[in-house]
Amino acid sequence: MHELTSLEVCAGAGGQALGLEMAGFGHSALVEIEPIACATLNLNRPQWKVFNQDLRSFDATPFRGIDLFAGGVPCPPFSIAGRQLGHEDERDLFPVALDRIEECRPQAVMLENVPGLSGARFASYREQLRGRLSDMKFTFVEWMTLNASNFGVPQLRPRFVLVALKGRAAKRFRWPVAEPNQLTVGDALHDLMGARGWDGVEQWRAVAAKVAPTLVGGSKLHGGPDLGPTRAKAAWKQLGVDGAGVADLAPDPSFPLDSYPKLTVRMAARIQGFPDNWQFEGRKTAAYRQVGNAFPPPVACAVGTSIRDALLGEGRIVSVDAA
Repeated sequence: MHELTSLEVCAGAGGQALGLEMAGFGHSALVEIEPIACATLNLNRPQWKVFNQDLRSFDATPFRGIDLFAGGVPCPPFSIAGRQLGHEDERDLFPVALDRIEECRPQAVMLENVPGLSGARFASYREQLRGRLSDMKFTFVEWMTLNASNFGVPQLRPRFVLVALKGRAAKRFRWPVAEPNQLTVGDALHDLMGARGWDGVEQWRAVAAKVAPTLVGGSKLHGGPDLGPTRAKAAWKQLGVDGAGVADLAPDPSFPLDSYPKLTVRMAARIQGFPDNWQFEGRKTAAYRQVGNAFPPPVACAVGTSIRDALLGEGRIVSVDAA
């Protein structure tokens, strides 16, 4: 596979970076402000050049000419939990990301965020972003809400993804097509849930024969790891999972047949689409937060593959009318 180059910002634990690697991109650099997430990146890919740095102070000029600028800029400015302050939120890094894009002049851009950014209240904000990208000669600038469950990930997890391209690649790009069959939580986690001999695993698998609600990573201000707010915990209970915490180990033979097991960090990572060999630095809470805040690698791979095909001329030419 032809290897294209990318610069990954707000890289987190590497979900998007891993997916883009699977799509054929070689990372020239990754930028992440959290030391524990940088440790995870270095643990899994020691050959990657990781900058533990605030994006505001990062100079992207040395990476001028890369093929793709990608990242998951912080979502609190556009999430309900973050009060949807948008550009008034000091955590809004979209303008900063655009400054870095202007510095490195990539051929393509991929930025993901929460579906809240797609709302009417942020229409003018999206237009401002589109205008800046147009000024940088991007002729295809389009947003799309993608559900992770349509790309082999056993949770809904809708994400609002921005793709921008220049030149002929802009005419070739097409969004990835949803897969026909959705992976259920029971099928995804059956082996892990039964790894220590719990007799209730088959019964649990039948109950968990649905796609999960969106996994929530929480923030550093949050007390400990759990699977989300009250409504999310209720949805997890319908899947036979106790969402009030994260377990150290899978249930063993002494675990009651009619009880609700908790997910382990490894189970949560599989719910996010991470391969089992991807390790997370830190203790349970820190590891779970990295997992819960990640962009699912299979979704990143699907979008990255579409971008790669457009850049290399392998996609069919489609309309570039902006949505």
